[in-house]
Amino acid sequence: MSAVAIEVAGLRKSYGAREVLHGIGFEVRAGEVFALLGPNGAGKTTTVEILEGYRRRDAGDVRVLGHDPSRAGSEFRARIGIVLQSSAVYHLLTVQEIVDLFAGYYPAPREPGEVIDLVGLAEQREARVRTLSGGQLRRLDVALALVGDPEVLFLDEPTTGFDPAARRQAWETIRDLRSLGKSILLTTHYMEEAQRLADRVAIVVSGRIVAEGTPAQLVAADRDATAIRFRLPAGVEADQLPGGLAMSVGGDGSVTAEASDPVRALHELTGWALERGLDLDGLEVRRPSLEDVYLQLTGDAARTSEEANG
Repeated sequence: MSAVAIEVAGLRKSYGAREVLHGIGFEVRAGEVFALLGPNGAGKTTTVEILEGYRRRDAGDVRVLGHDPSRAGSEFRARIGIVLQSSAVYHLLTVQEIVDLFAGYYPAPREPGEVIDLVGLAEQREARVRTLSGGQLRRLDVALALVGDPEVLFLDEPTTGFDPAARRQAWETIRDLRSLGKSILLTTHYMEEAQRLADRVAIVVSGRIVAEGTPAQLVAADRDATAIRFRLPAGVEADQLPGGLAMSVGGDGSVTAEASDPVRALHELTGWALERGLDLDGLEVRRPSLEDVYLQLTGDAARTSEEANG
């Protein structure tokens, strides 16, 4: 994974007087899933369209598989695959027919039947496209992007509109693609999806990257948000709780302790309870998720932007 599939440095883009990308930069390594996260209007789609070669940048350096996408030709196009948020295909063709058709566009395609099996459409092989469900259509989009055997795949919100079962099936497909050595740039609004699939993520707010790293690194950076929760034992007043922990007691008797060192805090709490023969009903330790970190970072960045403009 030492080779770099995508290189972005100092990328800028404006629409009229409004600058939507403010010099962002990142790399996607060969064979990894890289998730580009951010709220609507953050600049994700503009960035991806520049990388695909469908939109010109105003400044900065961009390389995809060593090529400048804005100047690359058909050879470059054959090496990338794109799954858009929505697409239009030939509804009267069968799944097999349309995958065969798209395979003919590439110099060295994958075997269409193998691709259909990989995306989980084997049972729909002879079904006409117009009869497919929404989830099946998205899997067909992936098949059409994959049949050219690309080295880099751009997946733009590939599971939008999926029910939970279909989303998890799509995750397995993306994992299978990664196992084939594909480099994948993923955009998604589902933080669990990014946390489960991505090797690394970048969070974009208002055209700037505010955080980048593995999901574990971003979560670990927010250790102070780890919470220990339980119900206040019967007969115990709030002021009788162990004094070494910062705790808050809700009106319903729930107790929350924020802990930067959850192992030590849990040891102190359970030792206190054992000494007094108390049960800690509902005891749970909740570490921050990628979604928690994302909401904090995007909220902080939005407030900073408002203050700067105010």
